[in-house]
Amino acid sequence: MLKEVIDLLNLKSGDIVLDATVGGGGHAREILKRIGQRGVLIGLDADASAVDAAEKSIGDFKSSHKLLNENFRDLDRVLLKENIKNLNAILFDLGVSSHQIENGSRGFSIRHDARLDMRMDERLTMTAYDIVNRVKEKDLSDIIGRFGEERFHNRIARSIVRARANRPIETTSELVSVIHKAIGARSSGGKIDSATRTFQALRIAVNNELDALEEGIKKAVSFLSAGARICVISFHSLEDRIVKRLFRGYSELGVLKIITKKPMRPTDEEIGFNPRSRSAKLRVAERI
Repeated sequence: MLKEVIDLLNLKSGDIVLDATVGGGGHAREILKRIGQRGVLIGLDADASAVDAAEKSIGDFKSSHKLLNENFRDLDRVLLKENIKNLNAILFDLGVSSHQIENGSRGFSIRHDARLDMRMDERLTMTAYDIVNRVKEKDLSDIIGRFGEERFHNRIARSIVRARANRPIETTSELVSVIHKAIGARSSGGKIDSATRTFQALRIAVNNELDALEEGIKKAVSFLSAGARICVISFHSLEDRIVKRLFRGYSELGVLKIITKKPMRPTDEEIGFNPRSRSAKLRVAERI
């Protein structure tokens, strides 16, 4: 939803913009085209490799951007350090990026065999391996149920604990095999691999994603100038519920005006050339 996002950010020359999840720099390039050389873009990403990729993508805009390896939950500290007190637009593009999925060594994908890691920020100490092999069965079940919305969370946790009693579960393929043995290879609807929800749950837990999202949006709103917009692209219901609740709360307080009464979804055409976009939801609000 690149075009929709750029249009809805309502950018103009000279704007100061925060791309809180700069990723490979795709949105950042288009933002920089709109704000011009008088504008400023601050790009954040918890993944150092994403920051490097974005820098390569937008290196020809050297005078008007700064990319930093930071989690957006710390955006207040970053912005104040850069002497930025007000923003004209903010973008959050949540979830795991294509770059992270395609980099098989990071352990994000069920399709690539790798050590169980799943850290977006490799400075973190806890990995998916630690959760899978060290967390008690009940707590593991709670993680899979809450963050993966997996109805077979008890069965999966039980199977993981039994398997790890023999030897540690070290790789993504080993974990997928345990899950498949526990509940079959396909979800009840038959459309997705049955390990997908558990992998999502582990990734969210490792990176503390939901708490970071809530904290990041609250801090972001405090930096918005009057008329400035915040766009959030989420990829699963847990994220979208947080965004919806926060936007509604700020709307009731008279802080934000909700621009998208219902979340925008990608077109069939976009889903056709980018299947990963099929679950995306875009919500937009404006500072009053």
